[in-house]
Amino acid sequence: MESSNQLRMMVYASLFAALTAVGAFVAIPIGPVPIVLQNMFVYLAGLLLGSRWGLASVGVYLLAGACGLPVFAGGLGGIGRIVGPTGGYLIGYLPTVFLIGKISNRANPRAIFDVLAMICGSVALYACGITWLKIVTGMTIAKALVVGMVPFLIGDALKIAAAVAIAKALRPVVRVSGYEKLS
Repeated sequence: MESSNQLRMMVYASLFAALTAVGAFVAIPIGPVPIVLQNMFVYLAGLLLGSRWGLASVGVYLLAGACGLPVFAGGLGGIGRIVGPTGGYLIGYLPTVFLIGKISNRANPRAIFDVLAMICGSVALYACGITWLKIVTGMTIAKALVVGMVPFLIGDALKIAAAVAIAKALRPVVRVSGYEKLS
């Protein structure tokens, strides 16, 4: 029984890696950091898969992109994207999904914990992304905040609201016996 749960979680992790890649194709360029749907799928991976399998999902996504597959924003790939201006956001998906999985993974999930988890995950994502953006571009921290965070706050609030509703609908499907032990 445990091996079938492991297989199911591997399939879900792979599915979320693919959905994150699809989210990258919905990219609106507004400067060095585009508006994308990737982070909503990272949020959902943490909410639905927990910290362990969420990390696996994001790890597969990042590895695919680092190997050159066109899974990053704008259909691009390669290690250059990870060391470029948006690389901090890409690497920031790892602590983001981990925090969301740890905070939201409860036996009795509640929307308030999901929202809190995604806010904490967003803080981690912005901390990584803005810091890296500042280092790579030489911007001041104020400029990096204006370019790399402020334009995205309303969209992120909408993504969090959507992720709460989606997670509520999908949890009964994704939840497996021993789920709490897997993350």
